[in-house]
Amino acid sequence: MVKVGTRTGNGRLFGDLAVVVFLLAQVSDGVLTYIGVSTYGLAIEGNPLIGWLMMVLGEGPGLAAAKVTAGGFGIALHIAGVHKAVATLAGFYVVVAIAPWVTILYLV
Repeated sequence: MVKVGTRTGNGRLFGDLAVVVFLLAQVSDGVLTYIGVSTYGLAIEGNPLIGWLMMVLGEGPGLAAAKVTAGGFGIALHIAGVHKAVATLAGFYVVVAIAPWVTILYLV
């Protein structure tokens, strides 16, 4: 069997922190997206797939489906030991999703 990633020592701590930050980023993005869409309408959502899900399923259920799916994939990557990818995705969400929402909702 092929071993992927690290499971002991500092690698495990890094992986655990990475997945927690990733999941917090997903929750934060979900909350901020819901506030943004509730305030400005569905057209404010920049991701066409998320916009479509919210249009078809409703704002809350569509957004929840997307965030639970993303969280599940992040956990799967964590279990597979691909911690650098999880950390990179967490940083990506902070820069590309959370920061713009904070700017739109609270700084403009």
